[in-house]
Amino acid sequence: VTKVSSDRVVKLSPKVRSEPIDTPIPAIPLDAISSFLTDTRIVDVEALNGAPYVLEGEDGRIITGAGDRIYARGEKPADNVGVFRRSKEFRDPETGEFLGLEARSIARGEVIAENKDVLTLRLKQSNEEVRIGDRLLVGEERRITTSFVPSSPDSDIEAQMISVDGGVSQIGQFDVVAINRGQREGLKPGNVMAVLKSGNLVRDPVTNETIELPSERAGLMMVFQAYEKMSYGLILQATRPLSVGDKVTNP
Repeated sequence: VTKVSSDRVVKLSPKVRSEPIDTPIPAIPLDAISSFLTDTRIVDVEALNGAPYVLEGEDGRIITGAGDRIYARGEKPADNVGVFRRSKEFRDPETGEFLGLEARSIARGEVIAENKDVLTLRLKQSNEEVRIGDRLLVGEERRITTSFVPSSPDSDIEAQMISVDGGVSQIGQFDVVAINRGQREGLKPGNVMAVLKSGNLVRDPVTNETIELPSERAGLMMVFQAYEKMSYGLILQATRPLSVGDKVTNP
């Protein structure tokens, strides 16, 4: 028996064994996924910082919405553009590696005039008010037209949920989560993974050590968008409340 000092956490779960998924996968809400893909994307910091930015709105207003005109400065990316705002910056919680920058769609518009490097846009749709400094990117309607084919990852992958859309504290069925693994690790859309709820930390009354109880399977997640270093997934099942920091592994 190896003695462990009292200031270390003793993990009682050396490895979680893979088990077959013997429960049916629920119907996947493709509309919700399509909406998320259209309104959210991972971009390079340099690409976002180099994109045209909003100068002001019509009649000098600093906050505008659908139906208004806005003025932006920069090279026109396309006739139809999305107005995006810098959102979360993702880093690997274990290594600190930069994984990607999330840009969130604020509005969609059409470039109706171009005078040197000043663009005039008419906003066609908005989720919230457009503000000075928001960025223009090529508009994309990334709608999902086919069903996902559930599959297991081609290699053994251990990931961690690093964020949840909407900023809720407890994660449940059909919530969208970000994980710190992506295409370079072999993940692709349709991959189904098991979510492991981290075990509680308890104090051993005899040795005074801190003991981490074993992780247990508590849900299923399906990857629906994989980027180079990270992915977005949809929680298909949750037998108990999940949280950011819980692990995700091969089913």
